[in-house]
Amino acid sequence: MKLWLVRHGQTEANVAGLYSGHSETALTGQGIIQASQVGQLLQAVPFDRALCSALGRAQHTAHLLLEGRNLDIEINPLLNEMHFGDWEMRHHRDLQREDAETYQAWCQDWQNTVPTNGEGFQRFSQRVLSLAEHLRAMEQENILIVSHQGVLSLLIATLMGMPPPSLWHFMIEQGSWSMVELQHNFVTLRTLNNRAPAVWSPGEVL
Repeated sequence: MKLWLVRHGQTEANVAGLYSGHSETALTGQGIIQASQVGQLLQAVPFDRALCSALGRAQHTAHLLLEGRNLDIEINPLLNEMHFGDWEMRHHRDLQREDAETYQAWCQDWQNTVPTNGEGFQRFSQRVLSLAEHLRAMEQENILIVSHQGVLSLLIATLMGMPPPSLWHFMIEQGSWSMVELQHNFVTLRTLNNRAPAVWSPGEVL
């Protein structure tokens, strides 16, 4: 099985530097271009299945990426970004004033401090673990996954048997594609943040 991982295109919240876990934020013009370009890069890949976050920015990206293909997009909330609670659509400068104690604690211990009324990393990690188990049970050969920075980074680390904080080793860039291959109990990160066309043949990729 090959998992083709794509982060949504640039959003208005990305440009403004705001936390946007579960909040809706539109793709910018650049984000729309990025999504379409990744679709061209992956044009040769015969996707058997397409999974997407329930959030609008990811769905918009998936539709642009798959334009012209007869493939349903399956919405899976497990692919949603971490929920930042009261910090949603806020800048870190605002939080340093409005929720200083919790924000400072989070900066010092982001693994165990929960954003006010938010999800928290421990719960988020359990959700992504459930996602990884769900994906392992699938039988299709080529699965497209359109999601978010935190989810995709943590998913790679989880599939490779690394501890959750290892997600920072796999920063996912917008306008690129990554691919993880699962063979029985062995996982290989085949490429990360690739911006070249995927060359496809039944026995070879890249």
